[in-house]
Amino acid sequence: MIKVQADRLIPLVQQIFSRAGCHAPEDAQIARRLVESNLVGHDSHGVIRVAYYIDWLKKDMVRANQKVQTVFETDTLAVLDGQRGFGQSVGEQALDIAIAKAKKSALSVLVLRNTAHLGRIGDWPQMACEAGLCSLFFVNTSGFGLLVAPWGGIDRRLSANPVAAGVPVRNGTDIIYDISTSSIAEGKLKVAFNKGVDVPPGCIIDHDGNPTNDPKTFYGKPPGAILPFGGYKGYGLGIIAEMFAGALTGSGCSDPAAPHLINGLFALLIDPERIPNDIGFGHEVERFITFVKQSRKATPDSEVLMPGEIEARTKKQRLADGIELDDITWKSLCDCAQSLGVAVSI
Repeated sequence: MIKVQADRLIPLVQQIFSRAGCHAPEDAQIARRLVESNLVGHDSHGVIRVAYYIDWLKKDMVRANQKVQTVFETDTLAVLDGQRGFGQSVGEQALDIAIAKAKKSALSVLVLRNTAHLGRIGDWPQMACEAGLCSLFFVNTSGFGLLVAPWGGIDRRLSANPVAAGVPVRNGTDIIYDISTSSIAEGKLKVAFNKGVDVPPGCIIDHDGNPTNDPKTFYGKPPGAILPFGGYKGYGLGIIAEMFAGALTGSGCSDPAAPHLINGLFALLIDPERIPNDIGFGHEVERFITFVKQSRKATPDSEVLMPGEIEARTKKQRLADGIELDDITWKSLCDCAQSLGVAVSI
């Protein structure tokens, strides 16, 4: 294991993407958002992804320096094509457009198709919260990302299909809800695989449908599958994500014939200050948070938290103490840097 400070890790990752052909500000956008994922505790979407992204770039599975193209728009709707660009860059461009429309018209619908991996989806409701907006996101992945067995089945048919939402909180941590509809994100399997540790029970099955805790089985030949979270409930939510982010956006639902990892995204952004409300949105949010947190504790050491609070605490701790990377992830990052002529001096 190695610990690296974020302010040292971001420039390293930025240099890697710059040398790989990403111009400013894209190189910095990718670096900042990958390291942010590590900071908030989602290592599955952090710098472990660097080597994969560079490999995809070399294979033309993702393209550098792309600008979103407007397919169709109204005052409240933006249908955009990401041109298979890096999700961290294309996602920011798309959200900027959606935020501007919501600020002007009280709400907006964002339909984004044909973009490469969008990274940690929680980044996008956080960006909306910083603009004072409530938001809801559905994301799916092309057949290249087939990972999840349907409820009642054992073959891979869906992707992890994240669902995320954000609510701005005036005097506290914004509520950021960010989950995959699978029982575990595939990136977390990568982290467990690199560390040589098991995953919790009930997350994955082998090729024949037998329960297993070993991530090596998931990546075996023939491969296993991830189970939906909460049985039929998570499966149903994953299907809805496919419908909104895949079918409705025109990006397409999971399809084994898809040659690239393409994300589709559907988002709804709302300006709460534009909705007439006698009790006041911000006041009611804070009142309800206080009420929920006043619940009796399940154990003496337990604590009632809002979605997003753990991430905020983890970020504060990792900014102070550094980001811990396993040996395989660190070696992969160093090898990637050296292959591009980037010196590693951390």
